[in-house]
Amino acid sequence: MVGYDPKPNRKKNSKVDVAVAGSASGLVTRALISPLDVIKIRFQLQVEHLSSSDPHAKYYGIIQAARQILKEEGLTAFWKGHIPAQILSIGYGAVQFVTFELLTELVHRTMRHDPRDFSVHFVCGGLSACTATLAVQPVDVLRTRFAAQGEPKIYRNLRHGVMMMYKTEGPLAFYRGLPPTLIAIFPYAGFQFSFYSALKQVYEWAIPVDGKKNANLKNLLCGSGAGVISKTLTYPLDLFKKRLQVGGFEKAREPFGQVRKYQGLLDCIKKIFQEEGTQGFFKGLTPSLLKSAMSTGLVFFWYELFCHLLSCRNALDTRREDK
Repeated sequence: MVGYDPKPNRKKNSKVDVAVAGSASGLVTRALISPLDVIKIRFQLQVEHLSSSDPHAKYYGIIQAARQILKEEGLTAFWKGHIPAQILSIGYGAVQFVTFELLTELVHRTMRHDPRDFSVHFVCGGLSACTATLAVQPVDVLRTRFAAQGEPKIYRNLRHGVMMMYKTEGPLAFYRGLPPTLIAIFPYAGFQFSFYSALKQVYEWAIPVDGKKNANLKNLLCGSGAGVISKTLTYPLDLFKKRLQVGGFEKAREPFGQVRKYQGLLDCIKKIFQEEGTQGFFKGLTPSLLKSAMSTGLVFFWYELFCHLLSCRNALDTRREDK
């Protein structure tokens, strides 16, 4: 179970176990979905239409983009920015799941609401994601820039990227895109947690199972469904965030086509609408949905699996101490 469960017979993991499980799930998932994330970011940052009919469009399809990146930058390009991305995933996963556990427990103890309610999971999921975002936003900006740059590279490595950003843009550069990030992450994560819980209930109603049978498949499918729903509902804000995060990094974007400078969130929305139309708000949606289905499904799958393994280990240690 993700979050606090008041059932007395439930084996409860410590907050350290929750943090470890959250970090491990983020680490494994990030390594698997990085190629889709790179393609999604390239699509989001492209000003030109994502269509083969546009002669200036560098990318216009997932397969075409994958071939183009492989041809021009090599296989390792699909894991550009992987080190900051892994730091992001490990830190984000730990903070998010621990905060979610604490908040759902707090709701149960102070307000006497069922911590498994849809609304409770939505609010606690959103707040836990905002907390995690504030903790790792600088790494997220670095990850986006590494994934966005082509060849030759502007940032040689993580240390060089940090120094260059601080020297040329100042400390606030590490928090570029924070307003749309927080605006987007609250409903996105809230829907993830609440729909994950709701879909699990629907799954158990539609396909009754005995005990733990097919539990891993259920977690994977329900997590994927929650990821697709939440991403579709909040996608434009993710695109605005990416556009703002590469502000001041325009030189690295020149090989990919036109570049734009935005004076803030409202200016970003206005210019995209004027130049790219409403479809511009959904550039990269297809790889983003694929990535979200995979990442959300895998995050919940690995989290629940690691929690179960840690719970079994703790139970085994307890038995040994009792002997």
